[in-house]
Amino acid sequence: MIESWLMTLTEKPPTPRAAGSMSFFDRWLAAWIFLAMAAGLLIGKVFPGIGALLSAVEIGGISIPIAIGLIIMMYPPLAKVRYDKTKEITTDSTLMVVSIVLNWVVGPALMFVLAWLFLPDQPELRTGLILVGLARCIAMVLVWSDLARGDREATAVLVAINSVFQILMFGVLGWFYLQILPSWLGLDTTSVTFSVISIVTSVLVFLGVPLVAGVLTRVIGEKTKGRRWYEDTFLPKISPLALIGLLYTIVVLFSLQGDEITAQPWTVARLALPLLIYFVGMFFISLVVSKLSGLTYERAASVSFTAAGNNFELAIAVSIGTFGATSPQALAGTIGPLIEVPVLVGLVYVMLWLGPKIFKKENAGS
Repeated sequence: MIESWLMTLTEKPPTPRAAGSMSFFDRWLAAWIFLAMAAGLLIGKVFPGIGALLSAVEIGGISIPIAIGLIIMMYPPLAKVRYDKTKEITTDSTLMVVSIVLNWVVGPALMFVLAWLFLPDQPELRTGLILVGLARCIAMVLVWSDLARGDREATAVLVAINSVFQILMFGVLGWFYLQILPSWLGLDTTSVTFSVISIVTSVLVFLGVPLVAGVLTRVIGEKTKGRRWYEDTFLPKISPLALIGLLYTIVVLFSLQGDEITAQPWTVARLALPLLIYFVGMFFISLVVSKLSGLTYERAASVSFTAAGNNFELAIAVSIGTFGATSPQALAGTIGPLIEVPVLVGLVYVMLWLGPKIFKKENAGS
């Protein structure tokens, strides 16, 4: 199934990118991120009704303003993917097993532990945090992996696998971590019903749309103009869209949550600490496992960012649909990306500095 999504042409691979080489805009990404955060908070304070207005613009539980930003952000990385190489990726059993175990066993379990350690007296916030841990990343990881010079093809395959597992496992794991496991441990349980439609819709919108656009762009571009034109002329022109989409999405998110952040600083702080530990912890756990598994720098970067990131839009949508837009669970979901974005930007620089010291370069890398 994954292969049928991610296969097309077969030609000679392009010259590999050098790890650590970043453009001017990428090098100063942290500054643009913080400026976008500040702009979003300012907009939320100056125009207090903007949050309600943006929240109201949605279809089927999907926020249209956020969807626009994520699709624009994801399109360039997916247009850069060499889909003819993805069949080779899917046959790498070590890569597949490592990613699946990290994403669907280690990640949810770690968030469960952190949620109970830091929020034992806050069941609603704890539930929201656990939901964040269950929603594996299928969006921003493409940007982080690309900035860290990860294997584009491996990242695309892992994102596709996460999307399939998301549909199949989100409800099952939610039931396990909110009801079954707590009952085994003598802890409080939470009764919750997940909407399969919301999960499928999230996957189709946030992965399906930019993926189809990326595949069609490469197929049509290479057939009409050739691979050299596509790689050397077209891709450099659309690359800035990823940064534009990312910054736009951050502004929208902080505009939506500006009042909550300033009105409940202690709650935000209590959520921020376990989230910080989670993102950093998953990243370094993934690096260690990747090293022990013999993965190259490029694939280690893909695995680490895929495991460290989360699908915040799905977590927010499920929380709102189940508990309500003003619920503490929804607040926990919305705080997730506010912590994740700056932390993972920092981890991009960590990977570029630390990765080459501990991993071998893949000569046929992306």
